[in-house]
Amino acid sequence: MRSGMIVSVMTMLSRVMGLARDVVIAALFGAGSGADAFFVAFKIPNFLRRLFAEGAFNQAFVPVLSEYATQRSKEEVRELLDATAGSLAVVLLLITALAMFAAPWLVWAFAPGFSRDPEKLALTADMLRLTFPYLFLISLTAFSGSVLNTWNRFAVPAFTPVLLNLSLIGAALLLTPLLASPAMALAWGVLIAGAAQLVFQVPFLARLGLMPKPWPNFAHEGVRRIMKLMAPALFGVSVSQINLLLDTVLASLLAAGSVSWLYYSDRLVELPLGVFGVAIGTVILPALSRRHADQSSEHFAAMLDWAIRTVLLLGLPAALALTVLAEPLLITLFHYGAMTDHDISMSAMSLRAYSVGLVAFMLIKVLAPGFFARQDTKTPVKVGIVAMVANMLFNLLLIWPLAHAGLALATAMSAFLNAGLLGWLLYRDGVLVFQPGWRRYAVQLVGGCVLMGIGLSWLMPEWQQWLGWSLWQRVSWLLLLVVVGTAIYFAWLAALGMRLRHFRIIN
Repeated sequence: MRSGMIVSVMTMLSRVMGLARDVVIAALFGAGSGADAFFVAFKIPNFLRRLFAEGAFNQAFVPVLSEYATQRSKEEVRELLDATAGSLAVVLLLITALAMFAAPWLVWAFAPGFSRDPEKLALTADMLRLTFPYLFLISLTAFSGSVLNTWNRFAVPAFTPVLLNLSLIGAALLLTPLLASPAMALAWGVLIAGAAQLVFQVPFLARLGLMPKPWPNFAHEGVRRIMKLMAPALFGVSVSQINLLLDTVLASLLAAGSVSWLYYSDRLVELPLGVFGVAIGTVILPALSRRHADQSSEHFAAMLDWAIRTVLLLGLPAALALTVLAEPLLITLFHYGAMTDHDISMSAMSLRAYSVGLVAFMLIKVLAPGFFARQDTKTPVKVGIVAMVANMLFNLLLIWPLAHAGLALATAMSAFLNAGLLGWLLYRDGVLVFQPGWRRYAVQLVGGCVLMGIGLSWLMPEWQQWLGWSLWQRVSWLLLLVVVGTAIYFAWLAALGMRLRHFRIIN
C-alpha cells in the first residue's frame, strides 16, 4: 500500500505536468495539421516504448531479475544486468537506425490518410526522424526503472516522466518562434526528454551498486530466458496500446482533427489509469514475482484480490466523473488559443467512449502481472490476440455510425473482453481466489457511485455556459465539482464501514 501510494503521488505529478503540456500544445497548435503530425510522429515510438520496453521487456525482465535477486549471488545479478543492458542496446540501435531510414513509409503505414496531404506526410516523416531515437533512450530508461523497482525504489522511476513533460513544455514555448515549421519544436522536445530521463536515473543505480557495464551476450542464460518470455509478451499486457494505435490508423482516414480529438480525450483517461492502474500494477509485479519464487500461493492470491479491489475503488468513480464532466474538463484544460468549440464537442464524444473502458484498462494492468510473475507469457498472448481481433471487428461496426467516437468505444469494448478473459483464467486455475466480503464491497462501491453521479449532475451548470467563462471561473467550478463528488463518494463508503486499514495489510 505504501509503495503504491508513492508511485501514485509521483505519477499524479507526472500526469498533472502532462496535462499542462497538453494545454500548451492545444493553445499553440489546436487540432490542426501540425498537431496531427506531431501526435502521429510521437505515437509511433511511444507505442513501441509501451509495447517493447514497458510492456514485453518489463514483464519478462522483472520476474527473471527478481529470481536472480532472491536466489543468486550479487555477482550473478551484475552479470545479468551487464548482459541484458548490452543486448538490449544493440537491438534498439538497429531498430532505431532502420526506422529513421524508413520514416516516410512508417508514417504511411501508421497514418495512411496523411497521404492525401503530401506536406503533412513530409512533416510527419521529418518529425519521426527526431522522435524515434526516443525509443532507444526511453527503453534503457525503462530497464533502469525495472532494476530500481525490483529493489523497491519506486519513486525515482515514477518521477522520471515529469522530465518528458517539462522538456515538451520548454521546447514548445522556447523553440516554436525559432523554427520554420513551429510544430517541429515538439519533436526536438521529445529527443531532449529521452536523454534527460536516462541520465536522471544513472546516479540512483550507481548508489545501489547496480550500474551495469553493457556488454552484449545473447547466450547468457538469463538473457535467453528474458527473450523467450518477451516473444509472446509482445501481445500480452500491451494489447490496449495496439488497439489505440489502430484507432490512430483509422482516424487518419476520417475528418481532419480526428487524431487530435482522440489524443486529447485519451490523455484525460490516462490520468486515472496512470495514477491508479499503472501504479498498482507496477508495485505488485515484483512483489508477486517474489511470492511465486517463495511458493507463497496464499499471499499471491490475496495480493491479486487486493489489487482488484483497489482498482475498482478508484476506477469506478473516476470513469463516472470523466463521463459526467467531459465537456467541463476539456473546456477548462484545452479551450484556449487554437482549440475551437467544435474540437471540444468532438473530443467529449471520444472521452465518454474511452471512459466506458477505464476500469477494464486498469484491471488489465493488475491481472496481467498474475501471469507474468509466474513467468507465463503465453496465456496473455492468446487472450491479447482474441481481444485485438475483436477490436478490429468492433472498429468496423462502429466507425461508420460514430466516426472517431466509435473507434474509442471499440477500444473500450475489447478491453473488457481482455480483462474478463484474464480474470476468468486466473480464477479457473486457482491463482485468483476472491477473499470474503465481496458482496458488501459491491454494494458500497455501486451506492457511492450512484450518489456521486446524482450530485454532480445536479450541481453542474450546462456545459455551454463554461465556454464564455474566464479561466478563474472554470477552475473554481471544476474544483468545486471535484471536491463535492469526492466527498459524496467517500462519505458514503465511510458511512457503510469502509476504512483505510482494510486496504493496508496484505497477509
